[in-house]
Amino acid sequence: MTSWKIFQGKPENPHNGITRLPDPPNWRRFNTERRSATYQARGEEIELVNAALYLRRPLLVTGKPGTGKTSLAYAVAQELQLGDVLRWNITTRSTLQQGLYSYDAIGRLQDAKGSGQDNLGEIGKYIKLGALGTALLPSQKPRVLLIDEIDKSDIDLPNDLLNIFEEGQYEIPELGRIADVFPEITVQTNNNQTTTITQGKVQCQAFPFIVLTSNGEREFPPAFLRRCLRLDLREPTPQELAAIVKAHLGSDIIEKAQPIIEKFIQRRNQGDLATDQLLNAIYMLTTTDNTDDSPMVDSHNRDNQKDDRKVQLIERLLQYLNATGGI
Repeated sequence: MTSWKIFQGKPENPHNGITRLPDPPNWRRFNTERRSATYQARGEEIELVNAALYLRRPLLVTGKPGTGKTSLAYAVAQELQLGDVLRWNITTRSTLQQGLYSYDAIGRLQDAKGSGQDNLGEIGKYIKLGALGTALLPSQKPRVLLIDEIDKSDIDLPNDLLNIFEEGQYEIPELGRIADVFPEITVQTNNNQTTTITQGKVQCQAFPFIVLTSNGEREFPPAFLRRCLRLDLREPTPQELAAIVKAHLGSDIIEKAQPIIEKFIQRRNQGDLATDQLLNAIYMLTTTDNTDDSPMVDSHNRDNQKDDRKVQLIERLLQYLNATGGI
């Protein structure tokens, strides 16, 4: 009998069971095209995206985890053929300069000391533009910039972004100070290409399409909110959940998946759950249902112990995001 278990908990008996591991679910294949293709956009989302494009304003997207906040940026980039999404993941230590560029001054000085020559003219080798800095480079089409989890930032970062959003330009002081000697410097971009900076300044030509995501963990200053369009993503309805499952896992599994969808909706009413948790549970059901010992397969001989294992595994996969312990 083939077991669904790849890891048996017996490290003293090594085996090649990893070769039986099935293909990963499509949301774990790290394919941005697939990620954007399965995004289910609603009418209000489409309208706000278009308004942000017309007005050249950032789009502040809020909503619970798993409602598709980050996927929205990838869907726009894919449909409008705007290239790869530039992504800036925000932490409490993120600063405006990190989003614009980084400069390895120590590395340049060490190289200069090792060679015994002044390498000021090669300063561009030690500068790399960040996601925000790259998004503002001159281009005919707007780039797509995802600033993820802006609500995790230091309290000053939203205000620091105001001038950038208004002016669409920034300066690299290290290049501005030597502009009279080296007016043009080639630097690396966030997407591993190169660009030439003139006189140490960058001025955008087409304002980027900017998606800022927030889980609603903090309030933002009015001046910041005034410069953004706001979109609050609601949780998917039962019909929308079914459509999401079909898009990711195919329409032929909806009948098998329906009990888990109902369980997910029931638990979602009592705590925070993400849609990808539902997809995880359904994937486990459909991937292991051809093995006799899978806990995801219903018992046909009133095996209460096996049925309990299925319930327990589903509940572990659908554990509340705001739980501090237990299930």
